[in-house]
Amino acid sequence: MARKPRDYDTELQALMDKAKKVKTQKTTQLGELVQITGADTLPMEALAGALLAVVKQSKDQPSPIARWTEAGKSVFQQGGRRGKKQAAGDAAPGTPDVSGSAPAPDRAAK
Repeated sequence: MARKPRDYDTELQALMDKAKKVKTQKTTQLGELVQITGADTLPMEALAGALLAVVKQSKDQPSPIARWTEAGKSVFQQGGRRGKKQAAGDAAPGTPDVSGSAPAPDRAAK
């Protein structure tokens, strides 16, 4: 009995779709990381400059990486500086909801 020929085009397309999904997931996670750490309050240029400095410093002096790793672990264990992720539809005070309406009043400001 003859073997069924492989459809390389379909397999390649499936691999490309999977790679795209992984890349999208990574981008989303990096964005969430920026928000959790509070770095989203920095100007884009400052954040980019800080990241470039960290990469350069980690190549020149790898010893601070252990400290940064510990600090990063504590952020994830504590749920980030801003607290744990909020349930869907439960926006933080002062942030606009998905519809883009005005921010919710800050209860602490009363």
